[in-house]
Formats: sequence, structure tokens, C-alpha cells
Amino acid sequence: MPSENALKLLCFSAPSGAGKTSLVRALIERIPALSFSISATSRPQRGTEQQGVDYYFLSPEDFRKRVEHGALLEWEEVYPGSFYGTLLSEIERLRSLGKIPILDMDVYGALGLKERFGDRVLTVFVMPPGLDVLKQRLEQRGTDSPERIAERLAKAEEELRLSEEFDRIVWNDDFAVALDQAEAMVRRFIEE
Repeated sequence: MPSENALKLLCFSAPSGAGKTSLVRALIERIPALSFSISATSRPQRGTEQQGVDYYFLSPEDFRKRVEHGALLEWEEVYPGSFYGTLLSEIERLRSLGKIPILDMDVYGALGLKERFGDRVLTVFVMPPGLDVLKQRLEQRGTDSPERIAERLAKAEEELRLSEEFDRIVWNDDFAVALDQAEAMVRRFIEE
């Protein structure tokens, strides 16, 4: 991996349904220096998700082997049996293109990278308007069972408690305003 001294990472985290993926995609359109870091996961593909576009889908066994071999920058067991992480090869791929990686990731993964890399990482927590709105958004997606939605909402409460540990918080009750705020934060960080 390239020198850690030269590394800059942007980490966006939020509970499921808060709008972090939409913000990240919009930021990439607005700021050409950014590129999406595709995460690895052991969970099954959903809906129209594509291998190597939305995620690198790995079996739980393959994921564990990569962890053992040090092939991940970070990883977490986000839900029981569902691992997520950032492949070192993905960060290297983006950096070889001259891009700054922007990661859409778990709260604990983001905080772990901040602890490891300090000021070379900007952590942004996307704050949802409320748990009731999260529930509505998750139900509208139509990709999860009622039990899975309940699990996501329970996890959201835990994630909201950790929001104060992030460098910045973006309130996503008005997407256009949230995007403008996030863009200003990101531009300041990459120009430092």
C-alpha cells in the first residue's frame, strides 16, 4: 500500500436509510477528485446489486481468509454473520487513478480508521431526521423483512449515540442543504 503519510480518506457513516449513499454519490458527481471505494461484504446480493459495482461479494469463508492474510484496511461484523470491510486492493486501485477514496461505511469502521490515521481521515456522520423517518425509508425500499428492519432500527439507536465521535455531522432533513454542507466540508478537507 502507498505510504500512509500520503493517504487521505473520506468516511461517511449513518444508520441504514439516513441517505449517506445518496450523499456520497452526489459528492462524487460534484467533486471529480473523489472516487467511490467499493466495500467487500459477506452478505448476499440484494435486488439489482452488481458484483464489483455495489460491493465485492465474498463468502464468509473467503472474507475471513482475507482478514487472516491482512488484505483489508478495516472490517467489522456489522450484523451477526454479515461482515463488511475495505480491501487494501481497492484503496490501491483508486489511488493509482489519482483519486481520493470516499467510503460509505459502518460507524465502527470509520472510527477505527480515524483512530489509525488521525487527521488524514475525515469522518462524517449523516444524521437522519428521526427513527420514524428511517423506519419509513427502510419499509419503502422493500428489500428487508420486518424483522430485519427492526434489527436495523435497533442498530440505528446505537449508531446515533456514537455520532458525536465523528469529525462532522450532516443533518439530512433537506437533501439539497445536506449536500451543500457535505460538499463544503469535503472541499476544505481535500484542500488542506
